[in-house]
Amino acid sequence: MIAPMISLAFSLHSNKGVYALLLGSGISTAAGVPTGWQIVLDMIRRIASQMNQDCGNDPEAWYAETFGKAPDYSELLESLTKSPAERNQFLKRYIEPTEDELERGEKAPTQAHRSIAELVRRGYVRVIVTTNFDQLIENSLRDVGITPTVISTADAVDGALPLVHSSCTVIKVHGDYLDTRIKNTPEELASYDSRTGLLLDRVFDEFGLIVCGWSAEWDFALRGALERCSSRRFTTYWCVRGAVGDAAQALVDLRRASVINIESADGFFQDLTERVQALEVLAEVHPLSAGIAVARLKKYLGEKRLTIRAHDLVMQETEWLHEQASERYFPLRAQSTKEEFASRVEKYETLTETLRGMFAVGCFWGDAQHLHIWTSSLERIANPGMRFGGGGTTLPRLAIYPALILLYAGGIGSVAAGKYETLTSLLTDARCMLLNERLPVALGVNSWEVMRDREKHLPGLEDRATPTSDHLHGLLRGQFRGIIPDDDRYSECFDRFEYLSAIIFADLYEKKKSRIYVPVGRFAWRFEEDPEATIMYRISLELERTGSDWPLLQLGLFEGSLDRLRSVKKKSDAFIAEVAKGWW
Repeated sequence: MIAPMISLAFSLHSNKGVYALLLGSGISTAAGVPTGWQIVLDMIRRIASQMNQDCGNDPEAWYAETFGKAPDYSELLESLTKSPAERNQFLKRYIEPTEDELERGEKAPTQAHRSIAELVRRGYVRVIVTTNFDQLIENSLRDVGITPTVISTADAVDGALPLVHSSCTVIKVHGDYLDTRIKNTPEELASYDSRTGLLLDRVFDEFGLIVCGWSAEWDFALRGALERCSSRRFTTYWCVRGAVGDAAQALVDLRRASVINIESADGFFQDLTERVQALEVLAEVHPLSAGIAVARLKKYLGEKRLTIRAHDLVMQETEWLHEQASERYFPLRAQSTKEEFASRVEKYETLTETLRGMFAVGCFWGDAQHLHIWTSSLERIANPGMRFGGGGTTLPRLAIYPALILLYAGGIGSVAAGKYETLTSLLTDARCMLLNERLPVALGVNSWEVMRDREKHLPGLEDRATPTSDHLHGLLRGQFRGIIPDDDRYSECFDRFEYLSAIIFADLYEKKKSRIYVPVGRFAWRFEEDPEATIMYRISLELERTGSDWPLLQLGLFEGSLDRLRSVKKKSDAFIAEVAKGWW
């Protein structure tokens, strides 16, 4: 199982600006700024001193024995200071450094603060929610040239820039220690102004969350804001040292958070920043890596003794794609808007760049000994591990779009090389789960299953008759420049693959449903004025010439029966013609 820290690094890198931080007093411990509990113990010592008593090494036990109840940070502060202004002055000594502390580097931004500032500078974090009164976060941000929008009062919410327009917004839910309106007492911590509450609702609904240094024990209103957020757009990661407290555990369970055990906030944020930077380096060299990967694959395919290396190379990239295209990075509960649809299509296409290049080259140059490589890889990507069935929602179905891209790349390469055994293996040997049934890829991975009624949302193709087919034709052209230089030849191979996969689909579908359906591609309209130039007509001529020797019949498709093939083809061509009538 992949460690939560690795998942977090990938999530942060893949979703710039999507994750917000929720920071508690634990984040500033290394700076010498005491936590709320440390302040509690210090206040107990002061109370004991005023009572001329010694609380010993266990101030908590002394307080419980003396007052008959456990000490409470907010109640203690309220009993010692009677107004917000008094509390402000009282807390300054805990937060502002003395001259000696400044010389020792205490109460200054720590490694955690500096790492957070670096994540903000690189655009990975744009919103920080904190219960801390200190200004260590703001100071660390200014050190890297960022002036954050600071919201420390309800009035500041009204005048603040929208979250999407600010390079960084720091929301100090309990105020700033320099402001007398800081929140400390039980009454003050019980609720927020409606404006602050609405702002937190937006953050917790729209952003993923990384929680660090916050126990959730004292902050009732903040806890309530998390409890009333029902959405799970992005994952919550909750950092803990030691055991998770009861209050925190309740929120972890509610938000289905991934718990990350850490040694310190400094070590956690430094490690996270370094991991994200490492992913940046890998991403920067990705185009070169894709070219190198394809070149290596060509070498391995050329020598029988290197088949294992070819397998390992392809499957390594397959596993990377399977992880990157998983529900962890493409949550199914996200709102299925036109913009989200287009964004996911683009991301999936970027992720498949290397592997689709391998499929194009591998299925063109590979032999029978390599078939298992392509079927294994395609089957892995065609089964992303998400639960979706035959109806409705678009985002779950779009999860198999990477498999559709790979199928087209491998199918076109196979057709171009005349390697119909490879084509048959891709379409019928590779399997995918659909409606809890294990089906041939030909039935489960096609434009109809993947796009359904949303293919008109592909940018710039809203008015096309076959937008998915047209889009894939353009997308894959680059992978075949070195194999099929001529554009007309490329389009011919594209049409042949689409039509052959369509009639194979029709054959399997009729056997299963007792009726014909055909995923219609651009081959249906490309030669509207010249029917004899269509792929349908050309294959009819091939069947007249070859009869039962036609390659796909020799491989056992259509039950190996020429009569069965002709029947399916006739019905399919009629279906295609009927669909095309609606376009003109």
